[in-house]
Amino acid sequence: MSVDWIGVAYSALLGLGGAVGYIRKGSKISLVAGLVSGILALYGAYCVTHNPKDVKVSLFTAFLLTTVMGVRFKRTKRLMPAGILAGLSLLMILRLVLLLV
Repeated sequence: MSVDWIGVAYSALLGLGGAVGYIRKGSKISLVAGLVSGILALYGAYCVTHNPKDVKVSLFTAFLLTTVMGVRFKRTKRLMPAGILAGLSLLMILRLVLLLV
């Protein structure tokens, strides 16, 4: 059984991003959203660790973040943080789909 280190790193990045958004801008919504999505991604990584075909939670989290941050990037045209997070989440989706093949 191999730990899904990529999923763990992705979840840590989400939580850290929420904390940075709170520290820099004072945004409580960023903090809550980052922590909730980070916890969901961490649980998804836990599921993938125990069964590599169990990607439902991880896929849902990455799809939701790709959609939300993609729309936000399209609206604001700002690469940081929306564009980067949308791109990373899209890469996570591709990785998870490849795990199913």
